[in-house]
Amino acid sequence: MAAPGSKDRWDSSLYDDRHSFVWKAGAALLDLLDPRPGERILDVGCGTGHLTAQIAERGAEVLGLDASVSMVAQARQNFPKLKFQLADARKFEVDAPFDAVFSNAALHWVREADDAITCMARALKPGGRLVIEMGGEGNIAEIRDASESVLRAAAYRAQHVWYFPSIGEYSALLEKHGFFVTMAQNFARDTKLEHPERGMREWLEMFAGAYFDDVPAAEREPLVRAIEARLKPALWRDGAWFADYRRLRAIAVKR
Repeated sequence: MAAPGSKDRWDSSLYDDRHSFVWKAGAALLDLLDPRPGERILDVGCGTGHLTAQIAERGAEVLGLDASVSMVAQARQNFPKLKFQLADARKFEVDAPFDAVFSNAALHWVREADDAITCMARALKPGGRLVIEMGGEGNIAEIRDASESVLRAAAYRAQHVWYFPSIGEYSALLEKHGFFVTMAQNFARDTKLEHPERGMREWLEMFAGAYFDDVPAAEREPLVRAIEARLKPALWRDGAWFADYRRLRAIAVKR
């Protein structure tokens, strides 16, 4: 999902080609969602539509939402029989309430979490369920520390764009908006990146481009090399790069 209010920096082809681990890791979350035939399910931050399609394969009617023009276009190309809509997670509306709202690896792009939860609550029927996974407290701590240290040492602004809440913080927001939280957990998921040599720089290009907004193009390569050098002792092993993910997973029911 694109960060609301930002330019659309997503390369949906690179996302599908080199970062399919994002949606592949969501398969276990689908089991927790347990879509059933005849249900109406909303997929918030659907990306290129792979998990949306898996929900539909289980018999549910599904609508995918994303704030990225590129992602929605790719999702429609990937799965032309499904419905995808360009929408901002902070201010979307639906015509009729859904049985469930699902979101994988998207809501950490929405710093206005209160607004997003308001919209998701409105989109659900009473008794409807919310099943989400996102970056949680401690997510990409090594990557953030290395990137921000290198950029600041070179006198560049290094303000990250993500929202990685604790279990308590996010559960309290859900409860504030009328949800009963039945499960919440924060767990480590070190994730192998798909290109053995270029994995970290491709991750930075795809997910951390905002760090380099103020950096002239000619100066980016040495900064990326410096970030890789700082990260190699921690995140390079067995001939591959890893991202130090921590995920926040939550299940809640609308009262």
